[in-house]
Amino acid sequence: MKTLKKWLLMIMGLVLIHSLNAQTIEQGKKLVYCERYKSAKDVFQKMLLTDPNNDEATYWLGQCMILPDDRSPKDIADAKALYQTKLAANNSNLLIAGIGHIELLEGKIQDARNHFEAAISLSQGKSIAVFNAVGFANGNPDAKNGDAMYAIEKLNQAKAIKKFNDPDVLVNLGDAYRKAGDGGNAILSYQAALTINPNYARANYRIGRIYQSQGRSQESIFMEFYDKAMASDPSFAPVYLTLFSFNYEINVTKAAEYFDKWLANTDEDEKSCYYRASLKFAQGLFMEAITKCDECISAGGSTPYPSLYGLKANAYSKLKDSIKVIECYTEYFKRQASDKVVSADYLEYAKNLLKIPGNEVEAGLFIDKAVALDSIEKNKVDYLKSVAQIYEGQKKYKNAAQWYMKVLVIKKNPGKVDLYNAGYNFFRGGGYDSSILVFNIYTEKFPEDIFGNYMIAKSNAAIDTSGTLGMAVPYYLKAIEIGEKEADKTKVKDKLMGSYQYLIEYYYNKMKDQANAIIYADKALLLDPNDAQMISNRDFISKNDPKAAPKKPATNKQATKP
Repeated sequence: MKTLKKWLLMIMGLVLIHSLNAQTIEQGKKLVYCERYKSAKDVFQKMLLTDPNNDEATYWLGQCMILPDDRSPKDIADAKALYQTKLAANNSNLLIAGIGHIELLEGKIQDARNHFEAAISLSQGKSIAVFNAVGFANGNPDAKNGDAMYAIEKLNQAKAIKKFNDPDVLVNLGDAYRKAGDGGNAILSYQAALTINPNYARANYRIGRIYQSQGRSQESIFMEFYDKAMASDPSFAPVYLTLFSFNYEINVTKAAEYFDKWLANTDEDEKSCYYRASLKFAQGLFMEAITKCDECISAGGSTPYPSLYGLKANAYSKLKDSIKVIECYTEYFKRQASDKVVSADYLEYAKNLLKIPGNEVEAGLFIDKAVALDSIEKNKVDYLKSVAQIYEGQKKYKNAAQWYMKVLVIKKNPGKVDLYNAGYNFFRGGGYDSSILVFNIYTEKFPEDIFGNYMIAKSNAAIDTSGTLGMAVPYYLKAIEIGEKEADKTKVKDKLMGSYQYLIEYYYNKMKDQANAIIYADKALLLDPNDAQMISNRDFISKNDPKAAPKKPATNKQATKP
């Protein structure tokens, strides 16, 4: 009887230990789910102190190292060392999948795929945890080298396993669908997760993110899902940070409210210090933001949060201190992981470089980096135009034209304004041949618009300054042909008058052709009968045959040279 009681107590003890272990794993996973990686890391480290061979705790500890958006190459190396060390003692399928995740981050795509397949094979295709690890590594939004379709395949295999009941798998599946560009199936997957656990805030949050990506016009819809996420799990920190960012530039008061909620539900670390400084920036307190950044940098010791330098640069930009902007961005680029630098960083740095003579070449390189990094045509065009406009403001028209030319390369269908910007700035900068090339494109695209031929004519006139070659004449004639067909002459009056004036002078002074000069003077007066100068010129030409008397029209107010 005593022996039976002894065995029963031992069994009850083992069940209790297993229950406590499972509870602790779930507590740690919940912290990861809420993006509280520092707290989660503490949970898993304590578990490994008492149970060094716990492969699940090891896997999640490694995830806590590689998932934060401010991870460093050292974090990835440390996670890999952890997985490899534990694998040497315990050939865990989950840790093999973890090694694959690390290799994806390292860009070793084929090695990663080999490890994923090995983990699935060794678990005989029956481990939901392994399928989920493989699917998440490939399908999560930050998996730059991941294969979304492969993730979808493996996560669907996890769903097919008997007694499947894991909302995390379904949310990861939704993320993979979204990464693959299939928003409809993404939402269906998130909704399926909610049927398993209606309080799974991450699912409602992800649906909200899809609608938010469609623009501010969807605010009422995405806020409905964010509200559901906050109501079902008030500790779910990511939604507060997203709403802080959303309101950052449009409603600082509301942004501050969400920031306080985020702080209350996240780990206090260098990132939270950075966001405090960001809030000062959003409030327009730029010197206070800089001071806070300096405090945070000092607290960070030898490895301060890199984004602090970028924030300082933006604050100095608002204060119009280009020297400090350049200094801060130089430090930012040195410390920040390359995949965390965004197009706006390169652009702002370049714009401040351009304010200091001698930096034009370096600025151009960084603008090109900004353009290459962005995938949206409108953004690329905006970057290029912002630089071109700086050159325009400095009256460096050729430089402006060269940047406007890059817009023509980037845009799939450049319009009149795009062509005008490039062509007209070449003209203003004395690049007449280049101006003609651009306006030839203009006339091909818009043959019924007078402006293209008019500008080709003006450019040719600027090349043929004496007018003896008559290079501009055919284009002025074409401009007149187009302009005279225009029903509303007020739209083209200045260009018609300019064309008439040139031909009057050309025929009278160069060709000694009084008759044609009078024809174009009459056309001009038909367009504007009250033009005093044209009346005077027409009178002068009619009284003075250039062949008989090689006199030029007077240049006084009564009879100005045509």
